[in-house]
Amino acid sequence: MSGFHWKPVGRQAPWFEIADELLPRRTSVYPDALATPTMKTTLVKIYTENSEFQSIETLRRNRTKREKSREFFVEGVRAINQALHHRWPIEALVFSRDTRLSDWAEGVIETAAAKKHFELPLPLLQKLSQKDEASELLALVAMPPDDLARIPERENTLVVVLDRPSSPGNIGAIIRSCDALRADGLIITGHSADLYDPETIRATAGSFFSVPAVRLPSHKELLFWIGGLKQRSGGLRVIGTSSKASAPIQDHDFTAPTILLIGSEAHGLSESYRLLCDAMVTIPMFGSASSLNVACATSILLYEVARQRRQLAE
Repeated sequence: MSGFHWKPVGRQAPWFEIADELLPRRTSVYPDALATPTMKTTLVKIYTENSEFQSIETLRRNRTKREKSREFFVEGVRAINQALHHRWPIEALVFSRDTRLSDWAEGVIETAAAKKHFELPLPLLQKLSQKDEASELLALVAMPPDDLARIPERENTLVVVLDRPSSPGNIGAIIRSCDALRADGLIITGHSADLYDPETIRATAGSFFSVPAVRLPSHKELLFWIGGLKQRSGGLRVIGTSSKASAPIQDHDFTAPTILLIGSEAHGLSESYRLLCDAMVTIPMFGSASSLNVACATSILLYEVARQRRQLAE
């Protein structure tokens, strides 16, 4: 299993200084540099669709393979920049030397401290890429543990819990909203779409690496954690959402530490989760729509939390 170990050394490459200007300052943790590797990188040259190529390709499309190897597939300049910015361990980089690489790609290859470099012909890189025009660089990134300790406890904690989400795109969009609206973490429970599906990663637009996301089998694994948060924070509130609730979101006080429980689109919030709630709220709707997409609903809730907290701070 891949572990999270990162040992930066004191050199910052010019390519990353430029990229850094484009990255949001969501956290104060930033490596001094993405550094000369402290380990020796293994170069593997691939010429055909051999077992090593198949292994990479399977990571892109197969959830079971990702879970077994504890690695996932990342594509895109912003996504790779964010993975490096937040110091996620890079297991491997995949690229072709058939065409000249950009300064950005060369900089990542030089400084990202990947364990392996896979160099392959451009047609094979195109088969791996999910874009019409193949990306010049792909990354295989180590999965972190599904540990609730990864979610920071703050004075005004805000955590989103998704119950059985069925769409990778929705999970990704929710992570993006969590990042934009200052949620401290995301918890996914029950049988759900894959958090590490490439569609999920793509839908986050790079925010995936700045929001701690943890998967749990069910609500039961949350009970002790929520109980501990309530003891330590004093005013923590667990808030459920339902189209049938009577209290509109703007009438609820979200300025206290909050856990938002979001049910699945198909079945809503389970009875087990309803029993955990201190209150239930609803999003007022007009027109003929009977419900909202779960990502839209979660974004509206997070915006209301942010609005109230910003107003309180003024």
